[in-house]
Amino acid sequence: MNQLNSIILEGNVVKKAEFSEPKTGFQVCKFPLAVNRKSKTPEGETKEEVSYFDVETYGEMAESCYKWCDKGLGVRVVGRLKQSRWEENNKKHSRVYVVAEHVEYKFSKPKPEEKAPEVVQAEATVDAATEPAKEAATAEAVF
Repeated sequence: MNQLNSIILEGNVVKKAEFSEPKTGFQVCKFPLAVNRKSKTPEGETKEEVSYFDVETYGEMAESCYKWCDKGLGVRVVGRLKQSRWEENNKKHSRVYVVAEHVEYKFSKPKPEEKAPEVVQAEATVDAATEPAKEAATAEAVF
C-alpha cells in the first residue's frame, strides 16, 4: 500500500522570507504562513481561527520565494509535511513543517489604472528518494 503525505495551504506570509545557504550550492528559504478559517458557532456567530505553518523551500524555488515572499503576500503552497526530531539536554524535541513542492504567489488586485498583476509560480520536481539538496526547481511567470 502506498502512503500519502500531501498538503495544500492558502494563506498570507507572516514576515519576510529568510534565505540561507548552509552548504555551498544548497539554498534554503523559510517563511511562516498564516491560514485563516471562518466558521459559525451553534449560536450563529462567526468565529475566526488562525493557524500558523512554517514553510521551507529549496534550490531555485528558495531563491524565488526569497525574492517574492514579503509580509502580507497571499500564497498557495502545495507540499508535504516533514518532522524533525532531536534531543537536547536529555529532553526530546520535535518540529513539523511544510516542505513546499509548488508555490504560487497571489499579488493584490490592481487599481483600475494599473495593469493586471502577474502570477508567479515556483515548482520543484521531487523524487521521493532524493535529498532536499538534490531537488530540482523551476520558476514560471504567467501574465
